[in-house]
Amino acid sequence: MNDILNQLEKCMIVPVVVLENAKDAKPLGEALCNGGLPCAEVTFRTEAAEESIRIMSESFPEMLVGAGTVLTTEQVDRAVNAGAKFIVSPGFDEEIVDYCLEKGITVLPGCATPSEVAKAVKRGLEVVKFFPAEQAGGLPMIKAMAAPYTMVKFMPTGGINPENVKDYLAFNKIFACGGSWMVKNTLVENQEFDKICELSKEAVTIAKSIRG
Repeated sequence: MNDILNQLEKCMIVPVVVLENAKDAKPLGEALCNGGLPCAEVTFRTEAAEESIRIMSESFPEMLVGAGTVLTTEQVDRAVNAGAKFIVSPGFDEEIVDYCLEKGITVLPGCATPSEVAKAVKRGLEVVKFFPAEQAGGLPMIKAMAAPYTMVKFMPTGGINPENVKDYLAFNKIFACGGSWMVKNTLVENQEFDKICELSKEAVTIAKSIRG
């Protein structure tokens, strides 16, 4: 794995962030870093995403900031130019994956079926996103797909919470888990950054109880 993936794997839990206002990017980044989670997947679901990535990346050089919900190559360019170190897509979009690989950009495409994992393997990818995790069969589905595709690790996202994250992290083919419970929209909207920091610390404690 490349250096970006190695750093991401060490985080164990990747906060999946939706920001409606870029002014929240800096206090959120600070809360995550202070909480022991110096990484974030900022989703391109809002107009504030690009600027939020830029603010986080510039304000916290130690933070690994990526872009999620990337649906076009144009969004790839905007995200990377803003400072994103990795790209995450909800599904396996061949155009996006191939574009990122050509440009040397770390990409984690969404894969929920063996056919999609096979496409990733053909392109030499070692890590894929499994989305929507709980709705697509959860850990049993990942274990079933990991059996033939032994060279692939998975980042489950969607329905991951403090109750089930331990089970996921206990499986050696889980790269890291994407989660949003520590960065819920309501917490950001209400400026509860201390709470986000506290929840991040709790998430790190949970992860370390499984992976040391």
